[in-house]
Amino acid sequence: MTVLEPDSAYSMGGLGRQLVIGADCASQAFLPYFCPVKPSASLLLCYLLAAFLLPACLSLQSEEQQAEAAEKAVMAKHDELMAQMDQLYMLRQQLQRATLPDTTEAGRRRRSLLRADAAMMGWMHQYRRPADTVAHEQVMAYFATQEHKIDSVGRLMQNSIDSARLVLGTQAGNSSNSSKK
Repeated sequence: MTVLEPDSAYSMGGLGRQLVIGADCASQAFLPYFCPVKPSASLLLCYLLAAFLLPACLSLQSEEQQAEAAEKAVMAKHDELMAQMDQLYMLRQQLQRATLPDTTEAGRRRRSLLRADAAMMGWMHQYRRPADTVAHEQVMAYFATQEHKIDSVGRLMQNSIDSARLVLGTQAGNSSNSSKK
């Protein structure tokens, strides 16, 4: 065991503290190689603060990760719906050009496709990433609300696409049936 006397450059206010290298003592878990023989109250306070602040910092990191995961989930749904925007446009054009027996129904389907497009544009316009200063609970609530809204937009888009295809499919089926007669 080696005992080091602190020199004047490293002494802490002339307290005459000795450092024991490689000794077994209660605080060795905190300092594996240097162990103060007489731990001061301020040193113990530092250890306690470190013991409590480290888990707090780790929980902050997990809160950030939770918020990031929630945002990624919302944006993944957005990206998936954006890939379908071309379908909305193409189906509107097909409904406009199609010679359907029920033009009123075709008009309804076109307006439904327009509403789905407008809903997507409206969602994108209102979406704002929360500032870093916003409380974690509020951030998570915001992303949950946004996920609910983008899911509603997705249902509207899918319903309007399906109904437009049904009307166009009926028109295609009628023209093939009339050619067989």
